[in-house]
Amino acid sequence: MALAPSEGLAIEDFVHAALAFIRENQAWAAPMVFALAFGESLAVISLLLPATAILFAVSGLLGASGIPFWPCWVAAAAGAVLGDAVSYWIGFHFKHRLPAIWPLSRAPDLLVRGERFFARWGIAGVFAGRFFGPLRCAVPLVAGSCAMPQLPFQVANVASAMAWATGILSPGLIAGAVFL
Repeated sequence: MALAPSEGLAIEDFVHAALAFIRENQAWAAPMVFALAFGESLAVISLLLPATAILFAVSGLLGASGIPFWPCWVAAAAGAVLGDAVSYWIGFHFKHRLPAIWPLSRAPDLLVRGERFFARWGIAGVFAGRFFGPLRCAVPLVAGSCAMPQLPFQVANVASAMAWATGILSPGLIAGAVFL
């Protein structure tokens, strides 16, 4: 199906194209899962990439097609860890410029509220932030801009990425094992 120049690529089309690619090129499943998890966790990119929908659909492929679970799980966790680590680094190194950059420029009090959030919740806030869509990419960015200590941040980052990878990839695998 060719798109006319004036037609955009809908999110559903992107999701279907990504799934078709993984279905036809199963050896690329883990690298694709890594890239999707990385994008899902990376500041700002996460807002533009429908990675959660694709990863849930990939979990169905894992259950139905025999694509190995563990390499995809490791890829999802590693991509999420790296995406958060890069977002933290951006927040840490560009903290003074962040208030002028979209989407933070539209909510100037967000960084101040973020500082209060980390002062109150610390490592638990980083862990929980992974599981709430729009916060997923903002929490590491704000943690970096608030200069949250690296060790507690990375402990929460790794632990939450492992739990998140399990939660996003297991449903389809389980459903495939039960119903197929």
